[in-house]
Amino acid sequence: MENYKFIILMIIVDIIILIISEILMKKYLKRKMLFPKTRLIKGSGVTNDDLDINNSVFLHMTDGIIAFDRNGVVILINPAAKQMMNISPQDTTFEDIFGRLHINLEKIIYLENWTNTEERISIDDRFLNVYFAPFKKDNDKTVGVIAVLQDITEHVKLDNMRKEFIADVSHELKTPITSIMGYADTLLEEEYDKETQSKFLNVIASEARRMAKLVTDLLTLSKNDNNRNVVKKEQFDLGELVKKCQDKLAIEIKRKNHNVNCFVTADVPLVYADKDDIERVILNIMTNSIKYTKDGGEIKIYVGFVYNDAYIKIFDNGIGIPEEDLSRIFERFYRVDKARSREMGGTGLGLSIAKDLLDRNGGSIDIKSEVGKGTEVVIKVPTKEK
Repeated sequence: MENYKFIILMIIVDIIILIISEILMKKYLKRKMLFPKTRLIKGSGVTNDDLDINNSVFLHMTDGIIAFDRNGVVILINPAAKQMMNISPQDTTFEDIFGRLHINLEKIIYLENWTNTEERISIDDRFLNVYFAPFKKDNDKTVGVIAVLQDITEHVKLDNMRKEFIADVSHELKTPITSIMGYADTLLEEEYDKETQSKFLNVIASEARRMAKLVTDLLTLSKNDNNRNVVKKEQFDLGELVKKCQDKLAIEIKRKNHNVNCFVTADVPLVYADKDDIERVILNIMTNSIKYTKDGGEIKIYVGFVYNDAYIKIFDNGIGIPEEDLSRIFERFYRVDKARSREMGGTGLGLSIAKDLLDRNGGSIDIKSEVGKGTEVVIKVPTKEK
């Protein structure tokens, strides 16, 4: 990957050197920082159309380009570079723009064995890779330096997310492992009565199940991310599937003494999606409603149809979600209340998986909630192929 990036950068530099060699620079460029009307010198075999294309490419490149002469004075800059670096008309030299990087311009220009360097910088909330390389004239004499700027903000954010993800996984696995080891060691060290042994073994079993669920969720996410899960779409009755899921959760519903009612409104056409995926989403959302609604709560489920999508609306009068957390609930490992979620066996991956599965099937999920009043979840599933 690094070699590939280096090759691309070298190609960009070569292109810019070719463009610069065709530009009448000094006399015109001392007066302006941006060059939307830069005129190219017409060399042998170069047509006016060629010059227009070169100029257009340079001005509309998404990578930033800045060229400096031997004295460090800006002789060429494109709009992308000015925007990335927040360059003002007063910034006219290498020192003005890159002084903070401690890059020695003289080394780049005068040392024959000096080739290039790459620096990562941050400007406001952006991250940039800056690649410096000398450029030469036909007599092989170095006449200046080119800086190629690439906005890598998204790459940095993704890398930070990856690091956070690894840290979260490590923490989530470490917690149950520590608990299992602690109780197992305690049982091995001393003799306990059957009641105490049973209590300790139940904790060990619970933590083991929690780890197994976490690993299963991680494998699901990994397969989804790498498109290794084949989507097997078929037509099926969404109302029947919802009732089937309700039956599967009957024990949990009874344990918490919830009043759960399911209503299928009007004639809902068959939906077209992966039945296993949709079942997993429904079970996930219904489980959350059961889990986060106090004993004796009310849960209502409606199955209906609008336009080309069937929908499932699940209402509960549970504890609700704070407004500031709603925008992040589909993030992996994000929990509104970490202590409460761990206590109830949550991994922080359920909603992320639900959204991934619906995205794969052309569906959607939307959640509205109010603390102390409850939560409304709307799941849409297509009734025909999209």
